[in-house]
Amino acid sequence: MHVVLAGGGTAGHIEPAMALADALRRHDPRIGITALGTSRGLETRLVPERGYHLELIPAVPLPRKPTADLLTVPGRLAGTVRQTAEILDKVKADAVVGFGGYVALPAYLAARRRGIPMIVHEANARPGLANRVGARLTPYVAVSTPDSKLPHARYVGIPLRRSIATLDRGAKRAEARAFFELEPDRPTLLIFGGSQGARRLNEVAAATAVDILRAGIQVLHAIGPNNELRLDLPDGLPPYRIVPYLDRMDLAYAAADAALCRAGAMTCAELAAVGLPACFVPLPIGNGEQKLNAQPLVRAGGGLLVDDAELTPDWLRWNLIPLLTDAERLAAMGKAAAEFGRRDADEELVRMVLEAAGKVVEGETR
Repeated sequence: MHVVLAGGGTAGHIEPAMALADALRRHDPRIGITALGTSRGLETRLVPERGYHLELIPAVPLPRKPTADLLTVPGRLAGTVRQTAEILDKVKADAVVGFGGYVALPAYLAARRRGIPMIVHEANARPGLANRVGARLTPYVAVSTPDSKLPHARYVGIPLRRSIATLDRGAKRAEARAFFELEPDRPTLLIFGGSQGARRLNEVAAATAVDILRAGIQVLHAIGPNNELRLDLPDGLPPYRIVPYLDRMDLAYAAADAALCRAGAMTCAELAAVGLPACFVPLPIGNGEQKLNAQPLVRAGGGLLVDDAELTPDWLRWNLIPLLTDAERLAAMGKAAAEFGRRDADEELVRMVLEAAGKVVEGETR
């Protein structure tokens, strides 16, 4: 069996694809994996690092919404679809799994042309154009939120890295706090804004740092590799650890009692899976998908939600500090998050791939 994964461009597309690749190989090491990407995406680094074969196709940018530019897409797509179909022929693909982004639509159209089963995975609550098209071409549609309006949607969740999906925060807490040079028994706030940090979060946290620490809360703050944060703190306060980037998100989650963060689809899925309460501050650009990503988890009781413009030092003082100092409330929110989260999305998606490819008979693979 050979599976082609189409999920290039950003880490939000690539990481779920790689998690599925790992799960497919755990299921059967003989399964062949080919990833599709473009020369401009992160996949040129991330896919080879994970040990998978990458085939490149030309990028065909798609409008985020139906506009006049959409009329030019068929002409620009034609050559890319032909090249993609040739790749499917070369690897003898049995199934194509798309995760959105530039490479997904050519992959869906090439799979349809060749009669190859396709599976669509949508990580965001508001799907992009490629997956809206793909979902109309197949009955196999996996989504990350129960609120999805895509046709044929099955609520599966987002495939996660095994270090996150299998994380026991309590068992790892002592190791994690020692790793980041934090005190072992203090309430701990994790602040992060994705791989590049978030200037707004950094500024508001800096303005509130003394209040947070004086409440007995210690902080682990990933500010982003291109950002600086200088704090003038009095002596004798709990630790405020500043790092440019977190290579060990599993340990960061294990060290924390709550998070202050953006609301990317992967962030929401990981926090829910590990049962870490969070205050979500959606990025105020795009089509509002980050707010939609966080809303189901917040409704389930696993987090708080505040608009970027409403995030102020006073908001943190009146909302986040009381949460961090209320162990009973933290425990209840963590339980609600964990009950909402999905740790087995990778295995569920493997089952969908096998089903689509006709490799499952009465629960067993052929």
